[in-house]
Amino acid sequence: MEYTEIIFLTIIVIFGLSLLFIGLYSIAQIQLVFRYLNFNKKSIPVFDEKSCPIVCIQLPIYNELYVSKRLLGAVTKIKYPADRLEIQILDDSTDETQDILKKEVEHYISKGINMTYVHRIDRKGYKAGALKEGLVFTQADFIAIFDADFIPSEDFLHNTIPQFKNEKVGMVQTCWEHINKNYSLLTKLQAFGLDAHFSVEQVGRNSKNNFINFNGTAGVWRKACIKDAGGWNADTLTEDLDLSYRAQLKNWEFVYLENVKSPAELPPVMSALRSQQYRWTKGGAETAKKHLWKVLTSGKSFSDKWHGFFHLLNSSIFVCILLSGIISVPLLFLKQDFKQYDQLFLFSSVFLLSFISISALYAVSSIHKHERKRKGWLYFITHFPLFLSFSMGLSFHNATAVIEGYLGKKTPFVRTPKFNIQANTDSWKKNSYLSKNLNIYSIFEAFLFLYFLVGLVAAFTFKDFSLFFYHVLLSTGFGLVFFYSIKQSK
Repeated sequence: MEYTEIIFLTIIVIFGLSLLFIGLYSIAQIQLVFRYLNFNKKSIPVFDEKSCPIVCIQLPIYNELYVSKRLLGAVTKIKYPADRLEIQILDDSTDETQDILKKEVEHYISKGINMTYVHRIDRKGYKAGALKEGLVFTQADFIAIFDADFIPSEDFLHNTIPQFKNEKVGMVQTCWEHINKNYSLLTKLQAFGLDAHFSVEQVGRNSKNNFINFNGTAGVWRKACIKDAGGWNADTLTEDLDLSYRAQLKNWEFVYLENVKSPAELPPVMSALRSQQYRWTKGGAETAKKHLWKVLTSGKSFSDKWHGFFHLLNSSIFVCILLSGIISVPLLFLKQDFKQYDQLFLFSSVFLLSFISISALYAVSSIHKHERKRKGWLYFITHFPLFLSFSMGLSFHNATAVIEGYLGKKTPFVRTPKFNIQANTDSWKKNSYLSKNLNIYSIFEAFLFLYFLVGLVAAFTFKDFSLFFYHVLLSTGFGLVFFYSIKQSK
């Protein structure tokens, strides 16, 4: 066997294995689709004001000049017996956000609202550290948490607290909504992807009591559950996912409420989206490294382990996309000289069809998001191809984060800048937290855009279109990501 033939066979095996993982992941996603379609949504128990437990609302804040005042204004409007409600401002800020919060806290205290201000100067443990320290200062049995960009509804506690009548329930998560969804193509694509997670994925898993995750905000914890699971821990970038798995491994039940909406802001610029994606994907890999074996060797059911496996490893999809994409271009050239392996190539590339099955999840999410099915289908058809392509364009950035997570490379918790963008006319350009400089990822993304264009040219040269649409998606995705990076930089 010649050296080039060995290289070709090695490439095609790696290509096939990458797509195989995506294919198995898509099977798990299809199961969630069927569960979602067959799930009868539960009615929310009636709120009983006579038997209200003490609730503490924790607001972890770090340098949120533009949205902290808005957050406090919304939280103080939440309906709940005043003598049973505490509001904690957990402020790690190092800028003028401190002064804004202190004045707001004084104002609300003067109006009789039970609000406390806790300021740390070392920021130890980042968000997890702030939440952990806040627990020391409250006697509440239940802890609601909101990030700075959220605008909770007045009936948030009325909808969530009754779920805890079941003593086994340790956490209740609500559904994110997007106040700036139609601000730009960037925010539209983010909303499209998040809506599928907050409908089909969360409902599908929770309907069979499989592992789900607290999404870091817009949820309520039973304090006893937090303590039983070992408390907040800062050894991963996704302290929410980490605590979620520790709690569920101890057999606490989680409840997801799709019909309870919690509005929030989407990152309107690429640099802010990058920081968010980096934290989510790297933290997901760190949490998988920490808990995957525990899940697989636990006494949980096969269904729990199956969906827990792909839930924890979902960020690895970006590694598979990047790896299969990069080797697909030389594969297109090499296969011209090894026609005897056409069947092997077809077998390995058949898993590209898994992208079609993944589309079912987003189709169902889109249709259920709209009252008129025709409008839902139109929304799906016009958004899914760009969303899929854009997600592929983020694969280099996100795959790097995932690999760092698996290798154990530690990096600080970098919060996503908030902008207070609500109307389409609002501008992000004067945000003082915004990094407008191009980073090294943009250079590689520009190269990959050109690289996959070579694959498109090769398709016409060899009259081999087996990977044509894959390369269209990849080149368009990297082109979009690079375009937004350039457009929104200095």
